[in-house]
Amino acid sequence: MTRPLRVEYSGALYHVIARGNAKQKIFLDEKDRGAFLDWLEDMTRTHNVLCYAYCLMDNHYHLLIETIDANLSRAMRDLNGNYSRWFNVRHKKVGHLFQGRYKAFVVEKEGYLLEIARYIVLNPVRSHKVKYPGQWKWSSYNATVGKRKIPKFLTVDFLLSIFSKKKEQSRQQYVQFVKEGINAKDPHKNARNGFLIGDQQFIDWIWDKTNGSEEIREYARNERIVGRFSLKEIFRNIKTKQQRDNAIIFARMRCGYLSTEIARYIGLKPSVVGRISRGTYNVKRKKVRSRT
Repeated sequence: MTRPLRVEYSGALYHVIARGNAKQKIFLDEKDRGAFLDWLEDMTRTHNVLCYAYCLMDNHYHLLIETIDANLSRAMRDLNGNYSRWFNVRHKKVGHLFQGRYKAFVVEKEGYLLEIARYIVLNPVRSHKVKYPGQWKWSSYNATVGKRKIPKFLTVDFLLSIFSKKKEQSRQQYVQFVKEGINAKDPHKNARNGFLIGDQQFIDWIWDKTNGSEEIREYARNERIVGRFSLKEIFRNIKTKQQRDNAIIFARMRCGYLSTEIARYIGLKPSVVGRISRGTYNVKRKKVRSRT
């Protein structure tokens, strides 16, 4: 089984979701939840990570974190590994606590931090655990609105400053913003490649950041071509044969589309697309003409 490609860079913002193996509970009581938050504090301090929002459910958790040092994999390895070992010792269990690797959405900070933070604290409401987010003890909501002490690992000032420079006013606006999100659309539904949340400029920027990842063969083809252009985008406004051939080479070699996919889209034979992408099409045509 291939592993999802991890896009890591300084200042990257992620919505991380980790679930229990075989849907098992990863928190059995309040002591488990408190211990997890202790390990989360250790992770943020050790790996220089900012946490803007969190929510602990029964069989999974959500985090909105920013990696200052492009080290998501190491940070999450420590968090999940340390908590898993603690959990198994306490409950006399063996085996994997978490279901495979965690899911990490890469989030455009400027446009989507607030939406994802809201989505996270509304998780208990959507799951019908509570009617209002403030009724759920194990999320960042109450600390953000000033109803409980802010944990050392939680960064609330930046999030609130987006609403207002005045703290009380910013908290009131945050409360209203979260309330309005109960019936809002899920921002994850339009994620590109299944894990990129942002506008087209952000997707293009990620595309440039991951240039070369298409050569990492341990990842599935559609996962390592991060933010790739659609065939419609690639072949838009093609007017000449040379432009078409260049587009074929780009689609095949950089974007990782199969020759059959390209051929079906533009109406050529896969063998022709294959020769064009290898740069041998014109050579073969010249040889054929020379024999006639």
